[in-house]
Amino acid sequence: MLKDHGKNHKEITLTNGNLHVFANDEVFEQLGDQVYVMADNNLQIPRNQYMSYTPDAHVGIGTCIGTTAVWNMRDGFVSPSIVGSDIGCGMRVHLTPLTKGDIQDKKLRRKMVDSIEKYVPTAERGHSHYKNIRVEKVVTEGIHGLPHKYVPDHYTPRDRRSVTHVETAKFEYNHDYLDGIDDKMWARAWQQVGTLGGGNHFVEIQSIEIREEKRNIAEQWGLFDGQVIVMVHSGSRAWGGMLAPKFIKDFRKAMELWGVQTPDRNLVFAPINSEEGQRYISLMYSALNYAVVNRHMLAYGVREGLKEVFGSEFEMPVLYDLMHNYALKEFHRKQPMLVHRKGATRALPAGHFLNAKAYKATGHPALIPGSMGTSSYIMVGEEPGEKNFYSICHGAGRIRSRRATKELVSVDQFKSSIKVGTDDEVIVNHRTLESILDECPQAYKDVDQIIDSVVGAGLASVVAECKPLAVLKGV
Repeated sequence: MLKDHGKNHKEITLTNGNLHVFANDEVFEQLGDQVYVMADNNLQIPRNQYMSYTPDAHVGIGTCIGTTAVWNMRDGFVSPSIVGSDIGCGMRVHLTPLTKGDIQDKKLRRKMVDSIEKYVPTAERGHSHYKNIRVEKVVTEGIHGLPHKYVPDHYTPRDRRSVTHVETAKFEYNHDYLDGIDDKMWARAWQQVGTLGGGNHFVEIQSIEIREEKRNIAEQWGLFDGQVIVMVHSGSRAWGGMLAPKFIKDFRKAMELWGVQTPDRNLVFAPINSEEGQRYISLMYSALNYAVVNRHMLAYGVREGLKEVFGSEFEMPVLYDLMHNYALKEFHRKQPMLVHRKGATRALPAGHFLNAKAYKATGHPALIPGSMGTSSYIMVGEEPGEKNFYSICHGAGRIRSRRATKELVSVDQFKSSIKVGTDDEVIVNHRTLESILDECPQAYKDVDQIIDSVVGAGLASVVAECKPLAVLKGV
């Protein structure tokens, strides 16, 4: 049964509970039956308080990407399947003093990409340049665990954007659970601090266009028309990547002992207050610490690369850093709840108590990537977003698998979408596009329709549209 609440908000009654979907009619019709099967499976987890899909929802492992699922902290459940494998994956944006006109020359943009790549390892198993960073400090203290030399504003304690302009600079948890991590995992994590990773991760140089109705907020954030910004998308790399399968396996064993089954073997869960639940939450938070540091160090590498091009005085302060794969304790409806977001971005409105201090008055920037051939967006949450626990999309969302993309999209179509051969060509770090064909714009939904769905639902508004100029992708 479907109930249409209007304003791109539909509620579907499934066998095991209700699912809220925030999508315009065009996007809603494209969702497909399997996303509802997965939702119904997820709703079998007892005492669910709320579950929804953002418009970029698509099938994942155990749970759809684009899911928000909520349980009460008192008697609820935590699910590694709903958090996902790339724990702490998220977005980061840095501001520059450059304008689009300053880097109109394609040769200059190519020089920028080549220089950045000296400092930002883009291979899937690329090794960190930062061997003096201690991983145990990173996973316990987040950005606070970095040596001062890697925190550009450490000498200005009253205005340390590196720790004040992020969703969370340090996640607190029980460090005793780290004792079970084997040496191999510590070693791989140490090798990958400040590395990009593969898949949909990227560093992108963009220019922005301010939306007139949000110009006041944009100016308060330090944005201006034509400004060049740097957008970073990455997560917890090997640290989170090795935790996820370990806990899927551990939770599955525990569920077998409890006599609990699900239709999908990849869907696992445990009570928040169980030993399994507490261990997972603690180590998940360690991965969130790693992820925010990894993005910070990626941006540090970009800054060092651009200094080679634009001079030693070049600076690029952070606008904001936030995640879209995690389960976080938050207060909603006057009670503590565990909010799972898998491929969903938190977008808090002005005045909300969970905002970082720097963004109390305006709401924080919500960073939504498109693809290397389409716009990305900087948004801000609106008060009606409370109905969806202040969750919005995390990107465009895939419309076809990597394999299907390679079968259906030609390299020539890919070239056309990133304007190869024109003055507006999106410069890519790869010399052959075949190697990243599965990440071409044609692999993703129409990001403008996704943004229209979110805006139409009243969940958030667009502050700036970001056009791609150059991109570094991992392999």
